[in-house]
Amino acid sequence: MAYPTPTPWLNARTEARLANLLLYGTTAAVLIFFYIPIFTLIAFSFQEGRYPTLPFEGVSLKWYAALFQNSSAGDALYNSTVIAVVATLFATLIGSAAAIVAVRYRFRFRIPFTGLSAAPLAFPQLLLGIVLLLWFSVLGRTFDFNTGVTTAIIGHVVYITPFAMVIVAVQVFNFDSTLEDAARDCGASTLDVYRYITLPLLWPGIFSAGIFAFLLSWGNFYLTYSLAGSTRTLPTFVFSGIATGSSPLYPAIATVVFIPGILLVILADRMRRKG
Repeated sequence: MAYPTPTPWLNARTEARLANLLLYGTTAAVLIFFYIPIFTLIAFSFQEGRYPTLPFEGVSLKWYAALFQNSSAGDALYNSTVIAVVATLFATLIGSAAAIVAVRYRFRFRIPFTGLSAAPLAFPQLLLGIVLLLWFSVLGRTFDFNTGVTTAIIGHVVYITPFAMVIVAVQVFNFDSTLEDAARDCGASTLDVYRYITLPLLWPGIFSAGIFAFLLSWGNFYLTYSLAGSTRTLPTFVFSGIATGSSPLYPAIATVVFIPGILLVILADRMRRKG
């Protein structure tokens, strides 16, 4: 006896629409959840009143004027930039070399090398900062130096190098080594191969890794607080100011830092897509 084929409750087009609605709706909800606090902070930076409370007492740019006239904030921004730039250069260079070695070469201790290179990723920043502080304290008593910008740079390099390594490793993994073989067959030296073939093709990944490492270093609090000594960076400046009382000056700082950060992320993503 033949049974009638059951009619599906939803046709394929309706199912696709519901799936898209669920996907886009969930994505929008997550983005709203993430960005509402940020945009609220930005809104508070434009209010007239002394304290970031609702309702607004008026709209003003005076907190941005106060920010640019604040010499302590300028010094903190300068220190953050110096630490982030120097740490990024070292971390990107070391991470790129480690990524090339870990992905392209086969040697006896390759797996331990890769694991140890990525080990700082598993350390909480606070714990890593305390461990490095204890280490620098012992060395400081032995060689007579104090924590400051140099120790902060070293700590940042230890922390952000594995991130740079992972990002560059993705680019190295997708690299077509036959292009290098073709260049060698045409008479190119090893230096020429790296200069004209390898590095240009890996550059988008290296550039993206550098931007990501810079942002991780520039906004880092725990390592800087532990290792910078009396040197104040932007995160520690904000922390010390909020500890004594809230002010729209700090939402203004967050806004000034947030906008360049977003632009750098967009630039890194464009370079990654180009790569």
